[in-house]
Amino acid sequence: MNRLRNLAFSSLAALALAGCAVGPDYVAPLPAAPTQGAFLSQPAAVTADAATDGRWWRLYDDPVLDRLVEDALANNKDVAVAVANIAKARASLRGVKGDRLPQTNAGFGANYGRLPAIQRPAGVDREDWQVDTGLDISYEVDLFGRISRNVEAARADVAEAEAERDAVRVAVAAETARAYADLNSATERLGVAEHIVELIDQTASLTAKRLEAGRGTRLDVSRALALRDQQKALIPPLAAERDAARFRLATLTGRAPSELPAEAQARGTTLRLEKPIPVGDGRALLARRPDVRAAERRLAAQTARIGVATADLYPRITLGGSVSSTGNSFGNIFGAGPLGWLVGGLVNWNFLNQEATRARIQGAEADAQGALATFDGTVLRALEETETALSAYGHALDRRTALQSARDQAEIAARIARAQQREGRVDFLVVLDAERTFAETQAALAEADARIVTTQVDLFRALGGGWQEG
Repeated sequence: MNRLRNLAFSSLAALALAGCAVGPDYVAPLPAAPTQGAFLSQPAAVTADAATDGRWWRLYDDPVLDRLVEDALANNKDVAVAVANIAKARASLRGVKGDRLPQTNAGFGANYGRLPAIQRPAGVDREDWQVDTGLDISYEVDLFGRISRNVEAARADVAEAEAERDAVRVAVAAETARAYADLNSATERLGVAEHIVELIDQTASLTAKRLEAGRGTRLDVSRALALRDQQKALIPPLAAERDAARFRLATLTGRAPSELPAEAQARGTTLRLEKPIPVGDGRALLARRPDVRAAERRLAAQTARIGVATADLYPRITLGGSVSSTGNSFGNIFGAGPLGWLVGGLVNWNFLNQEATRARIQGAEADAQGALATFDGTVLRALEETETALSAYGHALDRRTALQSARDQAEIAARIARAQQREGRVDFLVVLDAERTFAETQAALAEADARIVTTQVDLFRALGGGWQEG
């Protein structure tokens, strides 16, 4: 009994010391101060006064786009893979937490046999059943924090998987909005191209009538028809671009191409954003970007694994006990059969050759250094992507303004040239040149509108919005 009391006292003392965990305690890295201020490239169409809206696609005021993005976040297969990765990480965490609990192992065996005559005890049949049962219980005293560091690393793995899920959601929301915008802009540009063909065809018809009336030449007619056919040649690529955007949108929303709702294809104009885009500042960006959070959690996990490796330098203490019984029938296993029990402790310590352990520690430290460099690089890339997107958006707006003016002037010039040709004041070359210029500027303006939406989506993606749960 005294031995049992001494063992229990020793066990409690060991458990009291179990809070000591070896290895470095994790401290989240702080990005440099210059990375947390206002952005350098801020066009007039953005504002730093408000935080980025998580569901930024609602700024377009398009209910169809809202539904498509929600469908994509719910049904996209890449999101499903990311969710499965979270489930895997959480299962691993539960398994690691299980190491904190006592481990049990129950055994039961039965066999029928015959003993040699020399081994047969008096009064026991030589042929009989032998039934064995036992229960083993063991508990590892986490004296140096091997288990607690493992749990810490597993928790960080779960948080990293959740952040990576959020990063996938950001990408899916952005790509869905981009596909929808591409579908709309391709439809609008297709309409512009068809309208240009109609205008040039009218000019070609007028030129043919002038030829019939003896006031034109065959060369003028051929040039008009050549310009018309040249513009017609631009229609098939735009139709293919529209179809590709439609198919991509179906895949992003988890549908077959034939299942894409008709409402997703009904809009024939490019998306417009009439209000400033809230961008916040660098500090808010780094807190919001899921890839930055994933990199930070990866660093935390690798830091904790240094402690896991370091704990192998020290003894591993296990307390345990067992109870067993043997009988010649199921009824007397714990009755008349022999009953045995034992309690005790075990110390494992590989202290003679620790080179392999120290090598694992150095490897874990190198992994942590790599994770820190990855975190720093992720922060810099986040700032680079945001600054680049802001700059591209501002320049796209400037280009669109210039093209709008050019398009308006080209339309006026083409209208004047056609009127003057009817009056016989200018030759056909002037009209043809004016028509070509108008067609080019109108097509360029439509492309500029599409480019603005693309840069807006790039900016929203760089800002890291779109991952919040609804």
